[in-house]
Amino acid sequence: MNHQEISVLMIGLLVTSLVTGIVVADPPRPGTEDNGLTENESATLWSRDADTYITQAEYSQRYGENRSAVHQVANGTDVTFKRPPATAATWTRNDFEDLDAGGSDTSVYPPHASLEDGVFIEDAHATIFAVQPSTRGHLESGETPLYIVPNGTMRGFVDYRVRVPNGSSSGNTTISWSLTEHEIEEVRLKKDGETIAERDGSHTPALDYQIEDDWSANLTLEAEISVRLKKTTRVDQGNRTDVNVTYRTESRNVSDSIAVEMYDLSAYPYYAEYPNGDAGLAIFQSRPWQGYTLTEDGEARVRGVWRFYTARNTNWDTLVRSNRTASASVQSDAIPVYVHAYPSRIGPRAEPVRDGPEPIDTWGTDRSSPVGTIGENINIDIVNETYTTTYGVAVRAENVDREALNVAGIVRGVNASVVEPDTGSERQLRRSNLSVEVIQQNQSQATLRVELRDNQTGAPITLDDSRQYPIGGSTRSGYITIADQRVETNASGVAIVTIDEPGIYTARYHPGSWLGHNPAYVSDSATARWHPLGTIGGWFALLFEVGWQLIPFVVMFYAGKRLVRMLGPEDSFQRNP
Repeated sequence: MNHQEISVLMIGLLVTSLVTGIVVADPPRPGTEDNGLTENESATLWSRDADTYITQAEYSQRYGENRSAVHQVANGTDVTFKRPPATAATWTRNDFEDLDAGGSDTSVYPPHASLEDGVFIEDAHATIFAVQPSTRGHLESGETPLYIVPNGTMRGFVDYRVRVPNGSSSGNTTISWSLTEHEIEEVRLKKDGETIAERDGSHTPALDYQIEDDWSANLTLEAEISVRLKKTTRVDQGNRTDVNVTYRTESRNVSDSIAVEMYDLSAYPYYAEYPNGDAGLAIFQSRPWQGYTLTEDGEARVRGVWRFYTARNTNWDTLVRSNRTASASVQSDAIPVYVHAYPSRIGPRAEPVRDGPEPIDTWGTDRSSPVGTIGENINIDIVNETYTTTYGVAVRAENVDREALNVAGIVRGVNASVVEPDTGSERQLRRSNLSVEVIQQNQSQATLRVELRDNQTGAPITLDDSRQYPIGGSTRSGYITIADQRVETNASGVAIVTIDEPGIYTARYHPGSWLGHNPAYVSDSATARWHPLGTIGGWFALLFEVGWQLIPFVVMFYAGKRLVRMLGPEDSFQRNP
């Protein structure tokens, strides 16, 4: 199974299920339905199932067969993906063919359908089954747009039942009713009220659409239903029967709408070349996107914060079959599945992990965690705090093949067209020259002069770290760290730092991203050493301090020596022979 990672957090989910007593409808068991997927592929679809794990032995005993390793893992947790998988659309397209309408006297509809009643038409509806390819984005609480491709397919379900009046008899008059015709005349797809696709009537219409130059839209599935009934009136005149036939017709428009956002990427690249020959690449655009490849073989790639899972639309777990006398819920034979995109705790990543591109910067909009939008029985590594949307990602790599550059979106099959800016896409990336020296000192403190210049031209580098955005602008961000301080240089490229502890001090230049500067610079460092003994005054202060500290010891030594002479025995060598 390609491009998927399995998050095995099985134990925690099982405990949660047991404690809360979650009960959900079970999706189809992998391998039991022929919907164009393998057992492994269909096992990954059901992120909204209860994940009530059973052992291989229990499974074999219950179903009389073994399951694959992927099926076993998916039974106890959810499977996430690095890229939007095709499995959801494949399943939905094939499962849609199992959706059957009722007859003229029975209407079949999902519980969430909006029903319309007329005089003869009852329980009529047109309900959107799925729009694909698409991805439901989980951006933050209250914001979960459905992104769809500009050229896709909407599938829907239309049904109704006909109420044929009962016959009646009064005196010599008898009235009877019969159904002569009923049909779905036409099905239309509208965008903000304008018809963009239509076809002849069908209970299960699939409408291909093409939408251009729109950011968001409201799509409406609309169907026109008509019926024709025959009313026969018989009047018994004794020697003859007068028969009068009339026809009654009725039409009903039914509809269902969904808010969508068009997902059509245009990516904007920026390039740089490091002094050692490495390539710098940054790509940004204004919507969530998956990542990009840097080489023709696709091995070197980088992705942002977004990851994916697939889950069914639970509105279609059951269907209602309604006739003139009663209605009953039945298990649905057709279940739509959608791809969902969410911000992952894993965050931006580059591949290959060890020797692939090096992510150097990301930027975007800060958003709150969308964990509340996920719903029950979803076990994924979603962020649980504020995150950055990574609308832009910059990397450093040994090589970037501009002709092979491929930018992928969060909707399957959507790759961005790379728009080369007219000017400013190339960034000069130069070496910087950082120096630091002691310019003033005494026995208690020293003043350091830090200077930053362009190594190529000698021009001073002025720093201003107040900028917020990495693309464009005239000021230069970045800073220098030294002695646990963060400083910026002035217009002359100089910063003054005061220290009061002896030691070796290393200054390091942290340049702002090359995305917003031209020319841009790479980091540099320099070292200075300061100790009070480096000055004559320092030596004098040291000697004075040492002498002052030794005075008590000298006094004690002198006093001890005098006491020994006063109280001790006389030297025997001083006696006469």
